[in-house]
Amino acid sequence: MSASTDETTRAVVVDDSRFMRTLIRTLLEDANVEVIAEAGNGREAIDVVQEHSPDVVTMDIEMPEMNGLDAVEAIMDECPTPILMLSAHAEEDADVTFEALDRGAVDFVTKPGGEVTSEMPRVKRELVEKIQSAAAVDLSAANKSRPSPTTTASASTSASTSTATSASPASSKGDTEQLPEEGSTLIIGASTGGPNVVERVLAALPKEAGLRAIVVQHMPAGFTKRFAARLDARCEYNVEEATDGERIGPGEIRIAPGGSHLLVTGDRAGRLKLELSDDDPLHGVKPAIDLTMSSAAEVVDAPLAGVLLTGMGRDGVEGMSRISRAGGHTVAQDEETSAIFGMPKRAIEAGCVDTVAPDDRITDEALRGLTT
Repeated sequence: MSASTDETTRAVVVDDSRFMRTLIRTLLEDANVEVIAEAGNGREAIDVVQEHSPDVVTMDIEMPEMNGLDAVEAIMDECPTPILMLSAHAEEDADVTFEALDRGAVDFVTKPGGEVTSEMPRVKRELVEKIQSAAAVDLSAANKSRPSPTTTASASTSASTSTATSASPASSKGDTEQLPEEGSTLIIGASTGGPNVVERVLAALPKEAGLRAIVVQHMPAGFTKRFAARLDARCEYNVEEATDGERIGPGEIRIAPGGSHLLVTGDRAGRLKLELSDDDPLHGVKPAIDLTMSSAAEVVDAPLAGVLLTGMGRDGVEGMSRISRAGGHTVAQDEETSAIFGMPKRAIEAGCVDTVAPDDRITDEALRGLTT
């Protein structure tokens, strides 16, 4: 269930800190989000969610009796509800946060830290935006992209096996004539519900395709480095967080760092030059998909494809349009498998999408577009 645009979003706040519960309630209610109940641990959260059927739940991770991870799993099994994780702004918590996404949480936001007062504008803006996005998630679509427990447990030691079983028909059949030329470029943009879909798309990239790929996933600073490490363990390409001034070539994937825009500023000798920008957020986000895609459309000489995945808003629409006008191929995730059919829908309506595909066909369609 999700709140309609004409109704007040109903939320349950779960945190073992009374101060944090009060703070979150105040921030949400000040933005016309109705907090209908609170819980101090995961076990209480299950009962409260079953009783009140909220539109969305904010969930702390470390709590007594039952932690947030176990609570997420239980809620998704017993009374599926969009869950937004509240994560400490620390790299050591990033892996736990991603595990929460694997178990069914739809997104996360960082808690205020240090000087709480100075962080309030940022915390309130991000929290309210993420609450609204989470409440709009189509859980049936989001759950289709969740990795199975077996896949999650074994991914770090069997990335090559995972890739082999999910690779595109071209690679599995060994038909190299159907692969794009070495040095082709793929730009992927995603927001809410995107991490697991991005993982699926990248895991299906055949190593022999020799692509250069850039991923712009809306995600806070401090988490994109760990996101890159997770992806690196799950696909055959070298995946790292992008750094300013570096060049990437065939077989390499770079993730736009949270808190910075990522621009493609050159394409020479089969390698892209990347630059980080500290300009203001665009569409309220930083990194912005539009900026990366648009810059790539201007400078990439080799075949270029843009992919726009699940997310709310319109980031990526202009970028996809620029790639299309530059002669590149564009692919958008379909409604049935999108947790939020916002960004893809707007791109489709703008007339700049060549192919609409479910998440398990996106890699194939992007590769096909790079070979024609």
